[in-house]
Amino acid sequence: MRILIVGAGATGGYFGARLAQVGRDVTFLVRERRFKQLQQNGLVLCTPQGVEKLQPQLAQVGSLRGAYDLIILTVKSFGLAQAMEDIAPAVDEQTLIMPLLNGMRHIDLLRDRFGDKVIGGLVKINATLGEQGEVVQMTSLHQIYYGALDGRNDTRLQRVDEALRAASVETFFSDNIIGELWEKWLLLSTLGAVCCLTRGDTQQALTADGGEALLHGIFSEVLATITSDGYQPRPAATAKIFALLSNPTTPMTSSMYRDLTQGYDIEADQVIGDLVRRASRNGVSVPLLNAMNVNLQVYQKRH
Repeated sequence: MRILIVGAGATGGYFGARLAQVGRDVTFLVRERRFKQLQQNGLVLCTPQGVEKLQPQLAQVGSLRGAYDLIILTVKSFGLAQAMEDIAPAVDEQTLIMPLLNGMRHIDLLRDRFGDKVIGGLVKINATLGEQGEVVQMTSLHQIYYGALDGRNDTRLQRVDEALRAASVETFFSDNIIGELWEKWLLLSTLGAVCCLTRGDTQQALTADGGEALLHGIFSEVLATITSDGYQPRPAATAKIFALLSNPTTPMTSSMYRDLTQGYDIEADQVIGDLVRRASRNGVSVPLLNAMNVNLQVYQKRH
């Protein structure tokens, strides 16, 4: 199976490296700056277990040759439009496209362009890029979920499962990947909103006066919004997410918050803005999410 990883940041770099390490035919499609960095330094993983390095197969836009069996998109959501143009020459009738993006809007955009080639995917990992472009895995968490959007995991998806299961990560071949995607958005958007609004981690927020009420209010608004827009609630799953977020002994931050504190572009519209639009469309009141959305728009205009 030929696998194309679009992007070699924390997510693409980590999971692509794990696939390459077990002999999978993996190519990373990257921009010029990252191309030069990886050529010079290799792809470096800094994990809780130590440092690993490999020389990845690299490609740039215009240099792709032939179609790929699986294309894994790991770009930021605001880079999706360009990524769709970039991968078009690598897509044929047999290609499957697995986006590992935040939110849900990307699913509709990709399906409009590529139809039933699009499958569901998400990852859970605490990782970032270091100053030299190394992938820094901050905890041992490294999970990838995937499956057909309609729940019908046919032989094409079984080939994907076989390829991914060989890597030294936790894999979950899901027959309800849509539910998993909604639930990740619930976690991610609540975490991002709390951290960005308070400019701190969850432990700092929860131990502040009114912090618990803030987290509960944001969580409730997100849950009401996604339920109004198609999510079929799984009470055990949502309770587990809330318990994780509201644990004051475990400080958590979101990637959006980390990007914001470093002055980077952020996925505000995809993570928060899209929720506000869906809430408005479905008549759901979300004053906290609206306040967060305004806050992030002001940040983006300044940067």
